[in-house]
Amino acid sequence: MTLQLTTDQVWKEVENNIFAVLGMVTTKGEARTAGIVYVIDERKFYIGSEKAAWKVKHIERNPGVSLTIPITKRIPFMPWIKIPAATITLSGTANVRENDEVKPVIFAKLYRGMVVEDAAKAASCIIEVIPERDFLTYGVGVSLMEMRDPTRAMGRAPVASVR
Repeated sequence: MTLQLTTDQVWKEVENNIFAVLGMVTTKGEARTAGIVYVIDERKFYIGSEKAAWKVKHIERNPGVSLTIPITKRIPFMPWIKIPAATITLSGTANVRENDEVKPVIFAKLYRGMVVEDAAKAASCIIEVIPERDFLTYGVGVSLMEMRDPTRAMGRAPVASVR
């Protein structure tokens, strides 16, 4: 049985993390992934990138993407025991935005207060990912023992709250 999580439970986990794996499709139809750092604003993901990066080129041609957020699990006082990460996966539509097309606070959060030279800023852009449909989770909201049983560890929650 799939665990029914609430939208807010999953967004809280998403907002408590900053790293994800971005999945995309190349112009040749091949799957590619890239590790990224993200920030959240109004339940959208924002990712900083150089305009010349291959992920930007792939997204411009095919905006369908996925994000997988790994969430580290550990046993207190026994860090040598390896435990698989919990995960949150979603699909969405990505848009490549110029820096001035997003709120200044998003740019500031992405670069975490670093001084960004004008040339570097001009060569960068922001990828906005709008999540769609459902979050699929594994190991979120369950104990380590429950993670051993895939039927109990798998979860699902809508990306948007039903109002």
